[in-house]
Amino acid sequence: MICNIIFDIGNVLTDFRWKAFLADKGFNEEMTDRIAKASVLTPLWNEVDRGVWDTEELMQAFIKMDPEIASELRMAYDNVKGIVTKRDYAIPWIQRLKSHGYKVYYLSNFSGKVYEDCLDALDFMPFTDGGILSYREKLIKPDAEIYRLLLSRYSLKAEESVFIDDTAGNVDAARAVGIHGIRFESREQVDAELKLLGVNA
Repeated sequence: MICNIIFDIGNVLTDFRWKAFLADKGFNEEMTDRIAKASVLTPLWNEVDRGVWDTEELMQAFIKMDPEIASELRMAYDNVKGIVTKRDYAIPWIQRLKSHGYKVYYLSNFSGKVYEDCLDALDFMPFTDGGILSYREKLIKPDAEIYRLLLSRYSLKAEESVFIDDTAGNVDAARAVGIHGIRFESREQVDAELKLLGVNA
């Protein structure tokens, strides 16, 4: 029986809109592409979420990828408010699940800077029963240890829990430690798959 619903945050409960965010800053399509290829689209972005490097170390690593756009990279990431924005269904969805007796948690790769600059998009957090943000633990999905940490911290049984994420590899990693997994495509699709697991969503 499923008792616990665990949500990823970006592109599940919020929008991670890096491309629109860079456009909002005034960068054209060509520059947006260059900035992304030196930052968000590289493995370096995992280190943003892991929370081990400080802001300047990360910036220097981005700049090393494309030194000609050093000033643009600094302008892009000096303030990241708007890179994550709220989805209006997040709180009602969580409230509905909780009204049916389920515990609701979050498990997300998330950076400290994005957390600080985009707090308005995370207004659903007080409605949950807790969760894990990667930067606080120095662990990122799909490392099995981050899933085990969530289970142990909240005394959850893997077989009584379902994890919802938009990234297939993260869902597969959850399944590998015994948690049910659903790849997010839409809220309606997830609700339908939850019902197949016996969840009154």
